[in-house]
Formats: sequence, structure tokens, C-alpha cells
Amino acid sequence: MLKIIDLHAQVEDKEILKGINLEVKAGEVHAIMGPNGSGKSTLAEVIAGKEEFEVTKGSVELEGEDLEDVAPEERAHKGIFLSFQYPVEIPGVSVTNFMKTAINESRKAKGLEDMPANEMLKLIRDKSEMLEIDRKFLSRSLNEGFSGGEKKRNEIFQLAMLEPKVAILDETDSGLDIDALRIVANGVNKLKSKDNAVIVITHYQRLLDYIVPDFVHVLHDGKIVKSGGKELALELEEKGYDWLKQEAAI
Repeated sequence: MLKIIDLHAQVEDKEILKGINLEVKAGEVHAIMGPNGSGKSTLAEVIAGKEEFEVTKGSVELEGEDLEDVAPEERAHKGIFLSFQYPVEIPGVSVTNFMKTAINESRKAKGLEDMPANEMLKLIRDKSEMLEIDRKFLSRSLNEGFSGGEKKRNEIFQLAMLEPKVAILDETDSGLDIDALRIVANGVNKLKSKDNAVIVITHYQRLLDYIVPDFVHVLHDGKIVKSGGKELALELEEKGYDWLKQEAAI
């Protein structure tokens, strides 16, 4: 579904990604771990097409299509979803109205008409119930005054509504207490299917107690230095990252 081939990327002439190779198939959950500055968030943003990063070599493909010249909003319409570490606030725009606009823009990009109001309301109701979201929450301004857990839960609601092909969760566990973490993780687990894929970017193994990955990859200095199953995350929790840095240097 998503294929990354020898990906090199830089920002302001500083090379950050130094040859990433990764293939994510439908139905799979991949976790990307690594110390600060290893390139995890950069990888997510390059996949999403953020324009401040320059791809100097390699490619990102979605279902066989090279995304090199595809703008970020078009990538989103094609099925790439990126949750942010620090979601922006949009005062005066309710969660519901934001989602209506996002869905109809996506439909327009595919040559479809706006979703009928009754269908939209049913979709919102069904997804909010599935994620145990209070109806009052949906009438609030997007992320304004939201706690960290509410912001993350809102992003999972967006994920549920948009039904992307590839969901990239960039440090979704950042700043969450155990209860909020469990709620967010349960939402992700409910949305997993054989037709989509999930990439979880995290520092810590604790999130992977709830969202169990099929594969774990460790980034160090812009490269994947080790891949394995879910047991690799437990090993990292026990040993830290220094032993992998030593392996990478050999």
C-alpha cells in the first residue's frame, strides 16, 4: 500500500533522512521508534508532503503511484492521514462543521457531490458513538480549550470520519494519561481493517501495549537501523537506545 524507497530528505540544507526503505501493506500496523532527532516526525511529514522538506533522492509511493509531485492536500484526498503532535486551534469553527468541510472537500476532489445532510449526520452520530464521544464535544470550536486527551481524541474522530488508506499517528501518546491513552488506542483499534494501514510513531513502548504492532522499526540518525516484531519494543523499553546506536556504528 505504502512503499518508501531509499528516501533522502533535507531541510535548509541539513540532511535528516538518509536512505529510508519501508513497505507497509494493507492490514498492517507498523511502529516507528527512536530517540529525539532521529527523523521520526520528519519521515511522517515527508510522507504527508509538507513542503518545507526537500526530497533529494528516493520516492514515496501510495498504491504504486509516486507522490513526488502530489501536493499535501491531494495526498490527503488520496488517503494519507497525519495526526499532529500539537493540533492547531480554530476558534469559531465547530468540530462538526470542520468535519463536514473536510469530507465534502475530499468528495469534491474525487468528482463526487457533497454528502447529503442526513447521511452526514448519521455518519457523525455513528462514529462519535463508536468512539464514545459526547455530542456536546462536537459543537465546541476545534481544539479551542481542549485538553491534551481531547485534542488526540478529536484527531481519532477525524480519522474515523475520513477513513484514510494510511493513518500516520505522530506521537499520539504525547502528554496523555493512562485513561486518555486507552481511549485513543481503543479508537485506533476499532478503525483498523484489512483495507487500511497504520503507522504509529512513538518514543515509548506503553502505547504499543494498546495498539499492538505487526512490525517495529527503529530510526537512528535518519536511517532504520533495526526492524523486528512487537518484542523489539519491549527490548527497547528495557535497554534504551544506546545499544542500537553502538550497533549502527559497527
